[in-house]
Amino acid sequence: MKGIMDSYFKRLYERTMDEAYSLAYKEIVDALKNGGKCLDCGANTGRSFEIISKSLLFEQKNYHGIDWSAAAVEQCKDKGLNVIYSDLNRKLDFEDGLFQCVFGLSVLEHLLNGCSFMKECYRILDKNGRLILLTPNISTLFSIALLAVGKMPSSGPHPDSNELLNNEEVFRVSSDSILADTEIDTPQHRHLVVFSFRVLKKYLTMVGFRDVKGYGFGLYPFPNFLQPILEKTDPYHCHQMVFIAKK
Repeated sequence: MKGIMDSYFKRLYERTMDEAYSLAYKEIVDALKNGGKCLDCGANTGRSFEIISKSLLFEQKNYHGIDWSAAAVEQCKDKGLNVIYSDLNRKLDFEDGLFQCVFGLSVLEHLLNGCSFMKECYRILDKNGRLILLTPNISTLFSIALLAVGKMPSSGPHPDSNELLNNEEVFRVSSDSILADTEIDTPQHRHLVVFSFRVLKKYLTMVGFRDVKGYGFGLYPFPNFLQPILEKTDPYHCHQMVFIAKK
């Protein structure tokens, strides 16, 4: 029974992430269609640049990135990408109004100072520039149900223990290919602060962003064929969120 449930939720997760990333990249490409520079927050090995370049004639010099994994930054440099080693929890070392698009895909939940990060994004965006965030939602129906029975949802803050993260009391829906790195100095998969849909939308408005639009993906535990309707009906309790905000 456990194996069947695990397989079911992993299929939900795969569909959720595919749809969320598809929308996020569509918005990034749209934001850059008339030119301008972008900042990839949490660039990893530069996969986002490769995806953007397939959909848009985008000059490599206009792509900038930040990552706190020294190994990932070196891989980006080997590809000729302008990615720097830095910490998104601190002030971003870029001038005001430099970027047409700033994006962080599955990044916000890994930051201690997520609110300060969003303020910095606003500062470095050009007038009419666009911020695009993809991040999990802490206020999911699935998380509420897990908490009610005493379990720890995978979309909430993770403890600094690989053993506990892989314990049956922490319910994971992500792919088994994502290796736990909770205990290293620069973990890429450990969640620290996870926002709810309503709070994230409200805070982006408080920072000064306008035309803030939010979308939800994955209303668990309902089956995949119902998801498109349910996501539009109730984005507030979906597993993943994509927000697009204009300066």
